Amino acid sequence: MTTAERTAPPETLTVPASHAPGCPFDPAPAVTEAARTEPVTRATLWDGSSCWLVTGHQDVRAVLGDPRFSADAHRPGFPFLTAGNREALGTNRTFLRMDDPEHARLRRMLTADFMVKKVEAMRPEVQRLADELLDRMTAGRTSADLVTEFALPLPSLVICLLLGVPYEDHEFFQERSRILLTLRSTPEESRAAQDELLEYLTRLARTKREKPDDAIVSRLVARGELDDTEIAAMGRVLLIAGHETTANMTALSTLALLRNPDQLARLRAEPALVKGAVEELLRYLTIVHNGVPRVATEDVVVGGRTVRAGEGVLCMLNSANRDADAFPDGDALDVTRNARRHVAFGFGVHQCLGQPLARVELQIAVETLIRRLPNLRLAVPHEEVPFRGDMAIYGVHSLPIAW
Repeated sequence: MTTAERTAPPETLTVPASHAPGCPFDPAPAVTEAARTEPVTRATLWDGSSCWLVTGHQDVRAVLGDPRFSADAHRPGFPFLTAGNREALGTNRTFLRMDDPEHARLRRMLTADFMVKKVEAMRPEVQRLADELLDRMTAGRTSADLVTEFALPLPSLVICLLLGVPYEDHEFFQERSRILLTLRSTPEESRAAQDELLEYLTRLARTKREKPDDAIVSRLVARGELDDTEIAAMGRVLLIAGHETTANMTALSTLALLRNPDQLARLRAEPALVKGAVEELLRYLTIVHNGVPRVATEDVVVGGRTVRAGEGVLCMLNSANRDADAFPDGDALDVTRNARRHVAFGFGVHQCLGQPLARVELQIAVETLIRRLPNLRLAVPHEEVPFRGDMAIYGVHSLPIAW
């Protein structure tokens, strides 16, 4: 019997997999065990259906870079994490859930806005916002919640500037984003949050037709290729991803450094390490803990297993980023590591469009926090920090700090 013909092993875990006591930054124990014993294995989803779980670095890159694996959530067999997730992804098409050439056509409309050169030119503005937020947070005080006063407002302000969304509406879109990303949300809750967000962004697109500016929504309107509903769908993806991901990475990065004081001390002593340290933090933390979904469009051999056409796949980015073959001693945080081959932003044609912006925001956030708050510390015991195991994007709900 050839490797490709091996019989699939018994299903080993249910996805989403829960975290057990231990290091909160590590992949769930069941995922770690699957990665150790069978890098391509079967898993059971919430509705009793099955999918393939791909956990190794090489295999994850192979799947995400292979056009025979579709990102289209409307294809039969596409794996959804929850009923609410199925409602959110399955009823509203976005370029993230399309395949080429349609995916490429829509993505190209946004590429120029997130090119490295353009994002680098935003550094002074992002730095100004970071300093202003820290000024307010520290004025006459010695403690605060880093999430609500710095980690969440910073990327929210930036993505609002880019899109042309009024920041005064941040509570509205942050709450709808929270519902859409909560694994416990019912289909009804997800549908209502999605509809409200799309209605808001559709109205915004109409407003930009009458009063244009130089932000992304206005430029999409001016292109004349999309109607307001399509622009709203694109704006929803950018708005949610543009603040939720960086906010949680900022808070988790701060916590990870506080829990690894030797690494924090190294960064304080050598600020030039910050850019590389951000890559290592992205690898080590990998805030997508429940996998990137795909569905096979034809039979494909992955890691010695035959994935049949119509079978779903979850690419586990967090376990791939701990793969010892790619990152020796990968369970350790090392700010001097060359971690640029990580897959925290995905891989292939669908990898994160906004990664240049995320890098700039994280570099500024980390450097500014450790420079301006030399006595930064947790204000509660580590055990009392509330982690977001109930969310599609991992992080912390709050992070009480003192200085």
